[in-house]
Amino acid sequence: MDRFASTHAPKPGKPCAFCEIAAGRLPARLVLETEACLALLDRSPLLIGHVLLIPRAHVVTLPEADDATLTGLAFALRSLTAALPEALEAEGTFVAQNNVVSQSVPHLHFHVVPRTRGDKLFAYNLTWKRVRYGSEAQMDEVAGRIRAALAAG
Repeated sequence: MDRFASTHAPKPGKPCAFCEIAAGRLPARLVLETEACLALLDRSPLLIGHVLLIPRAHVVTLPEADDATLTGLAFALRSLTAALPEALEAEGTFVAQNNVVSQSVPHLHFHVVPRTRGDKLFAYNLTWKRVRYGSEAQMDEVAGRIRAALAAG
């Protein structure tokens, strides 16, 4: 078996949610769009402003991604990690990626989470608790701030 091939696939008959977002068939709060990838607000964030970066092409795990996809994702990750602190008055970012284990959607994605000292994202006996946006308007406002910071470069 090819060491880069995945055995983790979507459930038969159920479309990939991220492919549906990339095709414009499911709504999402997009903050970045390139030829290779999209970034959107996580609807169940670890912290407000938590972004998911996905390739447009369906790729299940990182080892399966081709060089062009990886290059596009790397440039987008760099932009996002610069923009989130600016947009959200954060001190830095946390970037994570799962392969199969804890990968709730079988489509490659990176989590980019804005960080501030004392945010308790990493605490003794770590259990990540998701937060909620107060409203759809708050999601729109956060997405807009991130898009503006990305546009400002």
